[in-house]
Amino acid sequence: MAKYKIIGNMTGNSMDAIDLVLTEFDGDKMTDICTFTRPYTKNMQERIEYLRVEVFNKTAEEIKNIPDFQSVHDDYVKQIAECINEMCRENNIDKSTIDAIGFHGKTLDHNPPSKAKIDGTQAYTLQIGSGQMLADLTGIPVVYDFRSDPLMKGFDGAPLVAPHNAHISVSEGDGIYYNGGNTSNFAIINEKKALLGTDAGPFNEYTDNYIRRYSAESYDKDGMFGKNGNLNEKLLKEIFNCGRDFYETPLPKSGDPAYYHKSRIFQYVQQENISFEDVVHTFEYAAAYIAVQALTLLPDNIKMPAQIILFGGGWKNPVVRQSFEKLLAGKVFILPEHEKSFANLREKFAYEPVIKQSNFGDFMEARLFADLARYKLENKVWEIPEILDVGQKIVCGKIAMPKTFCGRYDDCISRAAKGWQANKK
Repeated sequence: MAKYKIIGNMTGNSMDAIDLVLTEFDGDKMTDICTFTRPYTKNMQERIEYLRVEVFNKTAEEIKNIPDFQSVHDDYVKQIAECINEMCRENNIDKSTIDAIGFHGKTLDHNPPSKAKIDGTQAYTLQIGSGQMLADLTGIPVVYDFRSDPLMKGFDGAPLVAPHNAHISVSEGDGIYYNGGNTSNFAIINEKKALLGTDAGPFNEYTDNYIRRYSAESYDKDGMFGKNGNLNEKLLKEIFNCGRDFYETPLPKSGDPAYYHKSRIFQYVQQENISFEDVVHTFEYAAAYIAVQALTLLPDNIKMPAQIILFGGGWKNPVVRQSFEKLLAGKVFILPEHEKSFANLREKFAYEPVIKQSNFGDFMEARLFADLARYKLENKVWEIPEILDVGQKIVCGKIAMPKTFCGRYDDCISRAAKGWQANKK
């Protein structure tokens, strides 16, 4: 069985940091060799947020004509390359021994089939990040643009983590693998196979953006603000009402920050003159609430596992973690409309579930893309449950080999960006 050394990279929707992990794969046995993280500057976060607004619902050609697009894109890729080169230097890693970089790119817009069918629109997904540019700047082959392949075959293309959760279940066991990032998502793993993988809803999205806007901090470290606030039940209801169309969409589904109507919620907070600490506490409670509400949508034929395995930085916030556990136990406030469904969820568990932090959790999303790159190198099907369930098999991603730059990069935008149907050859 082939062995690989692959760097995985992830810059999530929150744009809090560049995360890297160098993982050695020996079959499904994974060993992390070293990791690296560098926080983004406030300036880069603001530029990406500006670009997210500018590219919304635009075609690839329209995006290329946005005045600042190329400079933001190039700075984004250059910073990732700098981090990869620095990680290798710091850890005395010979880059010639690395087989590939798994590069997700930066998602700026996402209109998956599960939503497009409801809206009567055409599906697309937009990630920026030239794999060829990254390969040239690092001297390492890059595997990238993973979401385009499943989306162009009629599937959501995200979340992609369920098969990786299945791979690490060899050591961590079956369970509900729950990611707490900017958006929350989970996978049901049974007998080392993914039965379902789906997004749930906003997790750090409201809290991080609100704190960056109204304080000098970038996130609520250790719940320092949220612990001093109280739940505002009216705000919780407003949060759910604003995203109700998405939250109540059947599983599996794929989310995007645009669905959660952050600006409307922030306007409501100002109109109601809610205290800063109460807003943060309620946003953190809502993260846990939406994560539990998504579990109530699970089909009855799925047996609830005995453990819930948490990963992603959002779960390190004690307000979120404690709220999640208390909501599952029915010990805290639940919106009247959900009292029955939350009670039904508790009955589905044969015993009170064991809730634990994943041993692989800190760099799970970065390692996911190293794992995806490994599968592409071997031309193996990525085992996304909703795709396998209908008998299809899809290999995700494309490969860029390092070369000497000889002109403008033409792979800055994902293949499945808006308008891909008209350009399909």
